[in-house]
Amino acid sequence: MSDYHIPVMLDESVGGLGIDSAKKQVFVDLTYGGGSHTKRILELVGTKSKVYSFDQDDDAFENELPDSRLELVCSNYRYFHKFLRVYGDDQVDGVLADLGVSSYQFDQEGRGFSYRSDQSLDMRMNQNQAFTAEDVLRSYDEGQLVQIFSSYGEIRNSKQLARQIIECRQKRSLRSSYDLMSCIDAVVLGNKMKYYAQVFQALRIEVNDEVESLKEMLDNVWGVLKVGGFLSVISYHSLEDRLVKNLMKTGNSNGEISRDVYGNFEKKFEEVVKGVILPGADEVRRNSRARSAKLRIARKI
Repeated sequence: MSDYHIPVMLDESVGGLGIDSAKKQVFVDLTYGGGSHTKRILELVGTKSKVYSFDQDDDAFENELPDSRLELVCSNYRYFHKFLRVYGDDQVDGVLADLGVSSYQFDQEGRGFSYRSDQSLDMRMNQNQAFTAEDVLRSYDEGQLVQIFSSYGEIRNSKQLARQIIECRQKRSLRSSYDLMSCIDAVVLGNKMKYYAQVFQALRIEVNDEVESLKEMLDNVWGVLKVGGFLSVISYHSLEDRLVKNLMKTGNSNGEISRDVYGNFEKKFEEVVKGVILPGADEVRRNSRARSAKLRIARKI
């Protein structure tokens, strides 16, 4: 499974962690996937350093790297701070996250993340959970469907889409990707492939509770990082990027400005690079997934 995941902006994201091979440091890779980012970190850190890597997908651990400095943790990254306390490393030098779905998850038959082949509507990152995309389509009412499609897919005609799905499911089951696409074909706005991608993205985010997981993870990063520690995050859609941007600018994922007793803004992070870092044209040509990627790097102050 060496091709489990093609990393995006590998050098830029790992390079933003402030690695110093002469020091004993602790780093966290919150999205292990195929191990590419973790492997690069291990290549750069010193012999006494430690790297913790998290992933909730059991398949990712078929790519386990044989290195005594690495601790792999099978868990949703929303709980990373709790695991670090258990391991006795609750203060770390850098945290990296490559958000979204891995190349493997998109390409693997049966996982249901892609609309490019007929697969069951699964979309679970954690195969041990019961709730799937099929459950969303079968059980959510119109209001719930409108909410996820407008918020997570940024679909302009989300009400029309929700009504179409409810009408379809009264006549037949929506169990596969082709069932769903056949159902919604009549209400597609604009480019059909882009519309399908937005629908599948919204369902995936809902199934995996990605927004709340990301918020919980981000809101615990500051407490885990040492002063001067670095946070490096790659996001793939505007909702993710907005939460990351909020954290780096205000210290929390909601973007709420916190002030001290004197009314002064308590800044918690400073951006290492102002705004976002985007992949180069060559990388986008090599890896289409990089097209929507945005990298932000900040340092705890």
